[in-house]
Amino acid sequence: MPSFKSFATASTATLSLALGGCAALPGGGNIPGASEPITQSEAQIGAEAHPQLLAEFGGAMTGPQAQYVEQVGQNIAVQSGLGNARSSFTVSLVNSPVNNAFAIPGGYVYTTRQLVALMNNEAELAGVLGHEVAHVALRHSQRRQQTATQNQLLGVGAAILSSVLLGSNPLGQQIGQAALQGSQMLTLKFSRSQELEADVKGIEYLNSAGYDPRAMSTVLASLAAQNALDARLQGRDDARMPEWASTHPDPASRVQSALSRAQGMTGVTNRDTFLSRIDGLTYGDDPAQGIVEGRQFIHPDLRLSFQAPQGFYMVNGTTAVTVNGQGGKAQFTMAQYNGNLQTYVNSVFAGLSQQQQIRPANIQTTTVNGLPAAYGTARVNGSSGQVDVTVFAYEFSNDRAYHFLAITPAGRASTFNQMFASMRRITPQEAANVVPRVLDVVTVQRGDTVSSLARRMAYSDAQEERFRVLNGLSSGQGVSAGQKVKIVVRGR
Repeated sequence: MPSFKSFATASTATLSLALGGCAALPGGGNIPGASEPITQSEAQIGAEAHPQLLAEFGGAMTGPQAQYVEQVGQNIAVQSGLGNARSSFTVSLVNSPVNNAFAIPGGYVYTTRQLVALMNNEAELAGVLGHEVAHVALRHSQRRQQTATQNQLLGVGAAILSSVLLGSNPLGQQIGQAALQGSQMLTLKFSRSQELEADVKGIEYLNSAGYDPRAMSTVLASLAAQNALDARLQGRDDARMPEWASTHPDPASRVQSALSRAQGMTGVTNRDTFLSRIDGLTYGDDPAQGIVEGRQFIHPDLRLSFQAPQGFYMVNGTTAVTVNGQGGKAQFTMAQYNGNLQTYVNSVFAGLSQQQQIRPANIQTTTVNGLPAAYGTARVNGSSGQVDVTVFAYEFSNDRAYHFLAITPAGRASTFNQMFASMRRITPQEAANVVPRVLDVVTVQRGDTVSSLARRMAYSDAQEERFRVLNGLSSGQGVSAGQKVKIVVRGR
């Protein structure tokens, strides 16, 4: 969830990027081979898309941590042969709380701080960035575009409802331009064969750079463990989140494949160096983008808060908060506001579909915790049945409004009534009390155990499980004196 200062403008801009981590060449030209360097067309695509991608993923971070990631990324990217100098590549650490990494033509490589925080050594960082570079070198997105039935380029604020809310329901194709975009949905899936191919190339890059190629399997194992933990904590049966594991399918099944590829290879991991360099990195939500605490979302800068219904969980993206559950799904975001809430609600409905008009039966006005509000619900036919689409908007000032866009089975629009009614302004004191979580790299002392270290984690639940996943420790695996480990604490 961003500060929203520029989101309304950004949502109307088009991103010259085929949504697959890489971009298709203009005009459908011939696709370069994996050994061919960056072309002028690819460089142009990357340069145009880069600032928009940074905005979509929370912006580029600066400082020593970002410089370190850039250095490692440039060193591994050179192994691809796409460019013959480190300066050929732009590597960015982006301020996003989701586990994601991607690269686009022109030598632009990205990883989120959350994914870096999950890693446990420099070889893993190089492996993830090398995997993304491999997608670019192999021109995977261009090849996906050749077989795609639609080459529609989406704007930064656009979304694919069929992916976010409705699974494969064709209704998603009808209202597919809805403003329901979280940063984790910016990229489409690669095929399994492409993922395995990128793993193989990434391992080759690691080996040629002198890193331990087994790092590819250990970082995949950490991703699989994090996905499973997230699913359990959020009450989901499905361990796949719409994050790195969604755009890079099934890390669990790829662990053994990557490990077998790396058999007989050795190299450095630079574990202690890596951990010391990421010490203090923001973990989880950045207060500037709002914070999810259990079922509550609170944004200290925007001075607002709401609560998801019981049994629902939230994913905080850079442009929206997604609310997920068995009874329906919703997102909270904003759009341009001219001072009229009814016009605002109508404009959100109008932007849902280019194929059909979606209009509420009526728009009602009310007051929610002192906030002027307006809402409407439209029933929409889909091949799998009817659904209710609800827009519930709130005015925070003459030029600022926010809204929920929710989808539920027909007749179940009241599922989110409690959430709609929970929206409120927060006090300055409440805003001041919002403190980020950060990584604290500590050295294990004599007498320390996994249990004692885990109790220092800044969470009220699953402390030991969180600690084990964060440090790549299997169940039953202990720690030893002198070892460096990560814990998550409240920032100072």
